[in-house]
Amino acid sequence: MRIGLALPTFGPDAGPEAVIGVSRAAEEMGYDSLWSGDRVLAPATPSVPYPSNDGVMPRVYENHLDPLVALTFAAAHTTRVRLGTSTLNGLWQPPLMLARSLTTLDLLSGGRLDVGLGLGWMPEEYTAVGVPWAGRGARLDETLDILRGYWTSEVYAHEGPLFTIPETKVGLKPHQRPGPPVLLAAFTPRGLRRIGRRLDGWLPVAMPLPYLLDMWATVVREAEEAERDPVTLRMALRVNLELTDTKAAPDEIPRRGTLQQYIDYARAAAEAGVHELFVDFGQTTTTPPEKSAEPAGRFLAGVRAG
Repeated sequence: MRIGLALPTFGPDAGPEAVIGVSRAAEEMGYDSLWSGDRVLAPATPSVPYPSNDGVMPRVYENHLDPLVALTFAAAHTTRVRLGTSTLNGLWQPPLMLARSLTTLDLLSGGRLDVGLGLGWMPEEYTAVGVPWAGRGARLDETLDILRGYWTSEVYAHEGPLFTIPETKVGLKPHQRPGPPVLLAAFTPRGLRRIGRRLDGWLPVAMPLPYLLDMWATVVREAEEAERDPVTLRMALRVNLELTDTKAAPDEIPRRGTLQQYIDYARAAAEAGVHELFVDFGQTTTTPPEKSAEPAGRFLAGVRAG
């Protein structure tokens, strides 16, 4: 199982020094990947509860870096680790512009990009960027069509319900062919179906493993029904750490727990077949990036020791 670490792109410490420090430290420690999330608004009272147990949006979102710019910056200070978005809201900009940005990052990083897309959860963000909240699934499908066409065609044009792209030569191509892997954060039957039938993998968030594996079985079944080989699909599991000083109750894992309990969860995930797991020390804590290196090192060593 590959093990990754979230970049400090949210919160009061998000900035160049933190991104450089964490990127270099993660690569030196032996982490396999770095991940960055996406946010454009942080209203005091969102109209829709945050998708967590308490429904409260983390206040670290009040300060947010652009995820693709941050990953490009991290790429310039690393040579080996893969670079992923968890998640990038793929509907907040025209698909052609998104294709250009993703292709550029994959090319400049030497083919290290994993594109993790999501649809978001807050209608206010869609309002702010001028994109309709309704019809997100259809907009995503057309966006995926355009990404694949842009990556694989020397001459490309698109005529769809939402977007029109006049015929153009496409000289810019990603380092990875036919394109960087595209994973989706989804939990509904329709979303899991979309993953199995047309995407490269799934980006779930940490949950009890029986629930996780049950949803993954849906992805595998959908892939088989579409005559795709499910072995080619991968699962990259995000774990937002809420570290406690004393052991959390079993039913609180993986929402919160000690570092050792998270290590045990990660080991169990590896045994269950999870392909990649990445941890975020900054989503639910206020630990400065420079002080997270020690527990990040202990976490990696603990998981690898298993």
